[in-house]
Amino acid sequence: MITIVLVDDHELIRRGLRRELEADGEFQVLGEASNLDEALRVCTLTKPDVVVVDLRLQEGNGLDLVRRLRRDRPEVGIVVLTMYGGDEHLFNALDAGASAFVTKDTPSHHVLAAARHAAANPRTFSAEGLADALRRRADKPDGPQLSPREQDVLTLLVEGLNVAQISKRLYVSESTTKTHISKIYSKLGATNRAQAVMAALRAGLVADPGKRAEGMR
Repeated sequence: MITIVLVDDHELIRRGLRRELEADGEFQVLGEASNLDEALRVCTLTKPDVVVVDLRLQEGNGLDLVRRLRRDRPEVGIVVLTMYGGDEHLFNALDAGASAFVTKDTPSHHVLAAARHAAANPRTFSAEGLADALRRRADKPDGPQLSPREQDVLTLLVEGLNVAQISKRLYVSESTTKTHISKIYSKLGATNRAQAVMAALRAGLVADPGKRAEGMR
């Protein structure tokens, strides 16, 4: 039997996963969790073969859990199961140390296959479309790639505007602005405005505001 812990902030998702896994006959679900701290406690107590984790949790980030598990238990299999597809999320999971990446709209047998892979090859990454994603990454220029709107938001962040001011300037809601900022932080590897500004300056994504001011004199 492959032992599993499920980490997702939606109870219905966990129930569905448990039902699919246990109906297969090859898996035993040892526990469930909805946030980062709870997941760490359950995994420490049960020591599962595989942890299935969502990227977005009630408290904490699924990738933080992936990194902690990979550091503390190198042999554990980790499946990232998320509604957020796309190359960025796939490579974030890969870089964090996941064993497999599966989107929630995929057929259930793909999830079971990912769990089997993670149990047998925890340090080898598997994802549908990985080869195409790697090809797209190789074709891209070096450095983080921001969308045009993310670039607009970043420029205003560097200028010192807050969320409300950015939203007003770009004629978007504050929740939309916060989403753009979250994506910018993720792409730049930052956790706050100061780190994002420094990373953007180093990557040449924005002009140094000090030098820009000097040029206007």
